[in-house]
Amino acid sequence: MTTTASAPTTKADLHPDAQRNQLVIRLLLVSAFVVILNETIMGVALPHLMDDLDITATAAQWLTTAFMLTMAVVIPITGFLIQRFNTRPIFIAAMTLFSTGTLIAAVAPGFEVLLVGRIVQATGTAIMMPLLMTTVMTLVAPASRGKTMGNISIVISVAPAIGPTISGIILSLLDWRWMFLIVLPIAVGALILGASRMQNVTTPRTVPLDVLSVILSAFGFGGFVYGLSNLGTDPATGWLPLGIGVFALFVFVLRQLQLQRTDRALLDLRVFTSRTFTLSISMLSISMIALFGTIILLPLYMQNVLGMTALSTGLLLLPGGLTMGLFAPFVGRIYDRRGPTILLVPGSIIVSGAFWAMTMMGQTTQPWMLMVSHIGMSVGLSMLFTPLFTSGLGSLPPELYSHGSAVVGTIQQLAGAIGTALFIAVMTSQSAALMSQGASEVPATASGIHDAFLCGAIISLFAIPAAFLVRRAPLGAPAPIGH
Repeated sequence: MTTTASAPTTKADLHPDAQRNQLVIRLLLVSAFVVILNETIMGVALPHLMDDLDITATAAQWLTTAFMLTMAVVIPITGFLIQRFNTRPIFIAAMTLFSTGTLIAAVAPGFEVLLVGRIVQATGTAIMMPLLMTTVMTLVAPASRGKTMGNISIVISVAPAIGPTISGIILSLLDWRWMFLIVLPIAVGALILGASRMQNVTTPRTVPLDVLSVILSAFGFGGFVYGLSNLGTDPATGWLPLGIGVFALFVFVLRQLQLQRTDRALLDLRVFTSRTFTLSISMLSISMIALFGTIILLPLYMQNVLGMTALSTGLLLLPGGLTMGLFAPFVGRIYDRRGPTILLVPGSIIVSGAFWAMTMMGQTTQPWMLMVSHIGMSVGLSMLFTPLFTSGLGSLPPELYSHGSAVVGTIQQLAGAIGTALFIAVMTSQSAALMSQGASEVPATASGIHDAFLCGAIISLFAIPAAFLVRRAPLGAPAPIGH
């Protein structure tokens, strides 16, 4: 079936329940933005938490590591959950978990309870993003997906990007608990509104749950993320869990290849037989490495090298996050009209250019130059996320949407862990080497950050040739697997 160009197609023409679908998507978008924001909100707060809770830097880092670890373990299971249960109960479960975790964190008397709150938060967060993507792919016609995916890219890219800004502003005025107290009523409001207005828009089907796959997934993705997180701060404790994770992932893949022959896979890897999906995921991985590596490195550079405060650090990064959000809807419209290439090629070049500009930063770099580079990277990333999500998932048949969404969410977490671990490991190793030779801390840190950005700049070059190869799926129907 093909679409005609004789008359504009309205949303009412595309779906008889257009108003219901719009409401569902909007509720999911708002809720997803709130939950994803918490993934990076803790970074700037760690020094404050170390003082208030009297904990070491290693213990404080667990508040971020445990969040990513939980996300990596839970997301692969969401493909099963979305197929097995209706939209409304999954949404209520996700927002209830997130709200409960936020409340626990807000009233936590000490580190252990705060850590539990972060883990419960992450469980709800992990469910929300695959649910949002699968719902959009199911409800929105191919010709209009770019615009809607543009809104999703705001959630996925802007929320973590402005997390440090919001955290910095709150910490400059209030106690750290207010990071959770401010979010709590918003999360509860979204839960109440969703419970009263959310409608079921998918058709559940009975699918088996392979317990062995769940166990392998937990050890594989969890061990991989935990090992990478430790490599950045304490390499001696990172290699063993990383090795266990890689081995468990290898066995997990073999298990899925066996189970998918009878449609019983926890995470159906047939999504990778789509060339466009595989290319999109590869570029997305590079983009997420860039995003999370930059999110972790720039605050360290601004505070430890340039001597900026947490508040000024957050405010300096705010224009980049806002720019990403402002560009996303326009990027979606351009994608709907012109396809992915016109966005991906210049976007990948701009991201790479921003990385190379950051390699020139040193002890005397002016803050405005840093802000320009960060805005440039934000523009480039905003041109990448929407086309990659839309082209990648759009190339799959509907029965694989939930698995594709789970793969996208999992790759985001793995790439974020890789970016964080890689940038921190390069920075710390170079800084330690220089300090052992007698260099003082500030110039040693500046040199380490330079090398980390250089590593990122080299990686960013691989996205440019891939950008020419991503294609949009035919608008009439999803492309068959293998194309």
